[in-house]
Amino acid sequence: MPPLTPAQFAALLPHLRPRAAAGRPVADLRARMDAIFHLVSTTLPWRCLPPGYGKPDTVARHFRRLTHAGLWEGLLHALKDSGPNDPLREIAPRIFRACRRAVRLRGLGFVALIRRLGFLEALNGPPTKVPDPDLSEKLRRRLRLPPLPSGAAAHGPYRAFLRALCRLHRRAGGVKKIPRALRLGWS
Repeated sequence: MPPLTPAQFAALLPHLRPRAAAGRPVADLRARMDAIFHLVSTTLPWRCLPPGYGKPDTVARHFRRLTHAGLWEGLLHALKDSGPNDPLREIAPRIFRACRRAVRLRGLGFVALIRRLGFLEALNGPPTKVPDPDLSEKLRRRLRLPPLPSGAAAHGPYRAFLRALCRLHRRAGGVKKIPRALRLGWS
């Protein structure tokens, strides 16, 4: 993956923290972001980062700190508000891949944010396999409980409704285990 251009890095810089958690400035912020974007473009674990990018533990720690600081949420909001010629749009696929890795750290609220903003490429798997926490809110008005059956012959519609609810529950919950290669490499 090519490194960030000066225009791309300048668009990314307002969203980054120039200092580490201890207050020290990050040695080379641009190289660190290049390392993060390089690794998230693969399905490899952090320990497989090429030596030219620095220590894998340092880069992974920086990624975790940025994730917990809300960088990826901020970038998704910035992408939503940016124009078509914004340099941030050029690195949108890299940001989406980083979001796929960040989902495990940020949780279901982050998945809901990604879905609300409409960036399905940032989900950590195909949209049909990833949980949809807002599905119940979307469908609440459409589902109506049928009247309680009075006779044994009237149980058919009620059973069909319960089967539909079970399917909806499975769809809202997503797949329990998505393979790593599918989670990180789908597009």
